[in-house]
Amino acid sequence: MSTFVLPPESNGPSKAIDYANALNQEQLAVVLGGDGPCLVLAGAGSGKTRTLTYRVAYLIERGVDPKSILLLTFTNKAAREMTERVEVVLGPAAKGIWGGTFHSISARLLRTFADELGYTSDFSILDQEDSRDLIKAVMKDLSIDPKARRFPTAAVVGDILSFARNTQNSIAETLEIKHPNFQPFDGEITEIGRQYQLRKKAANAMDFDDLLTNMAMLLDDPRIGPRLSERFRYVLVDEYQDTNAVQARLVKGFAKTHGNIVAVGDDAQSIYAFRGADVRNILSFPEQFSGAKIFKLLTNYRSTPEILALANDSLSHNRDQFEKELVGLRQAGPKPKLVSCSSASQEARYVAENILQMRANGTALANIAVLFRSSAHSQQLEFELIKRDIPYEYRGGQKFFERAHIKDIVAFLRVFQNPKDEIAWLRVLGLQTGIGAATAQSLSQQIRASEFIEDIAEAVGTVPPPSRGQAGWQDFVKIITNMVNVGRIPAQLIRSLASSTYQDYLEREYPNYRERLEDLEQLALFAENYDELTPFLNDLSLYDEVVAGRQDAGRGDEEKMILSTIHQAKGLEWDTVFIIHLADTAFPNRRAMAEEGGMEEERRLFYVAVTRARRELHLAYPMTMGHEMLVFNQPSTFVDEVDPRLFERVEVREGRAASSFAPASRDPDDWSWESDDGAWQEPSIQVEAPTTVFKKTTDKKKPKPGSFLRDVEDL
Repeated sequence: MSTFVLPPESNGPSKAIDYANALNQEQLAVVLGGDGPCLVLAGAGSGKTRTLTYRVAYLIERGVDPKSILLLTFTNKAAREMTERVEVVLGPAAKGIWGGTFHSISARLLRTFADELGYTSDFSILDQEDSRDLIKAVMKDLSIDPKARRFPTAAVVGDILSFARNTQNSIAETLEIKHPNFQPFDGEITEIGRQYQLRKKAANAMDFDDLLTNMAMLLDDPRIGPRLSERFRYVLVDEYQDTNAVQARLVKGFAKTHGNIVAVGDDAQSIYAFRGADVRNILSFPEQFSGAKIFKLLTNYRSTPEILALANDSLSHNRDQFEKELVGLRQAGPKPKLVSCSSASQEARYVAENILQMRANGTALANIAVLFRSSAHSQQLEFELIKRDIPYEYRGGQKFFERAHIKDIVAFLRVFQNPKDEIAWLRVLGLQTGIGAATAQSLSQQIRASEFIEDIAEAVGTVPPPSRGQAGWQDFVKIITNMVNVGRIPAQLIRSLASSTYQDYLEREYPNYRERLEDLEQLALFAENYDELTPFLNDLSLYDEVVAGRQDAGRGDEEKMILSTIHQAKGLEWDTVFIIHLADTAFPNRRAMAEEGGMEEERRLFYVAVTRARRELHLAYPMTMGHEMLVFNQPSTFVDEVDPRLFERVEVREGRAASSFAPASRDPDDWSWESDDGAWQEPSIQVEAPTTVFKKTTDKKKPKPGSFLRDVEDL
């Protein structure tokens, strides 16, 4: 028998860490000088995780007990990554760090102090589904039935209660911000919240919001608070710009005794106000913590200087910020391309053509991402990618045509096209107030006898309404009648449905109802390419068939490019990034612009999108939207306000004129500044069918905001 002897575990590193060699000067300053209150402004791609990791390692190497170090993050993955890196650097000496999310750290401490708040240490933690079920039970006990009246569902009520607690606002203030239509229900929602709290306490249970607010109560307690803050000599916080009011209270409470706090964040990347995050927490840090030192990490290891120049210029237009300018270390690359397309359809073809060329040239699809401001903006591109068999992964929710509200509208169109479609009837009837599954089944049998929707529209008026669902039935009759009056044009039908009482249903049912309404408008714009309902529904059915076919073919593990909302892309990076729908009507978001500080947050969102790109960046916008109702777009404010010399302008034109720009005898990519007769000629790039010319233009003076058309052909 042979033996294998394991070496004894080391209590620390075999030799001291060479911090000066492992870090740049900016990072080193934080690691060595991070005592007392410190704000670290870490620009995109500047190595903040490395800085935090080495700061923790430095403390432990100096003899600080790991159990007295608190590392707060927004994801368990981030906390785990940092603690594992420290352990790699220091070995077992790093064991015992208190690292985790605000919620997980609070849960651990609350187990010890639960009895101080009237709980036992084995309290349950409710997830979102549990919370929704309990709120639903409270509403039932209060005789509030959203199906019988136009009252928000348990999911929406839960979102209102959660937002109010995390922002420390009242229910009335929250309704004014998020749901003005529900302001008449202020009293009832407040009572639901009160009863919900009592029911949780009686069940010895806390939801996610309780974990934070109860922890804040303990830290504020004059008897328990000092015991908790005494425990942690050093507090480090990641992504401080994303904290809400309660989380900011926690940070201040934990650091109260020793005053050693390193808050790492970037005000330029504060983009989650809709979740309750408050950029003022990071902006007011120097006032909140007297004598705070401010460090800046501005050396960017991710993007080319050309991409950073655009990001810096854009961000300079914000007023409420810490001034900073990223400096890149990568080699120079191409300028960001500003791509003007005649329509959203052409924009989608431009992106798809480029992706196919990149893949043919050896670029992995996983290194390519397409980003957009709203999930509604992906629809046209998704259809194009499917047509061209380009596999993609969607981040930020479901794929466009798989979303519930899209399927609802399609169900209405299906009954309009085929009145015998039982499945579609059951879906649309089930959406109505007071109509359940059994009633929907009975009603569908009564109204499906006719072959034409016009006959059904007359017949529904004679059907006796169900006792519990009179209001819902009347709404349904109006919807069907309006559809008949509108006619059979798909886009008109969709807009008729979106402006009907279905809009009220969305607000009652979903916290993000506004985004869903935007999706419906994008569906209507897409439908403007169709004059008849049948081909439109056929194409949508084809989408489902293609997706199902791919799943059945076992293609789930193949490499995919990424489609993502910008919010979901934060913290990620790709070699090539396309930002689409950069039109003034889409980005900045009009609703966000109406809110206090909304324009600056939208600009920060653009900054986040730009800094996701490592080597190549394409900024595309459609000059027109719609077909039947043509809307002309200007490029986004965020494009128009920066130095035009930062871009390489590309105009996308159909390939009918390609031969006049790029002779067949030449390599399409080998363009020159002169034509065969010596005259100046604009360069162009010829792309394979469906033929499109990507036409590069020289740097020009910035156009006046009033006009962007130079030639009729620009359309």
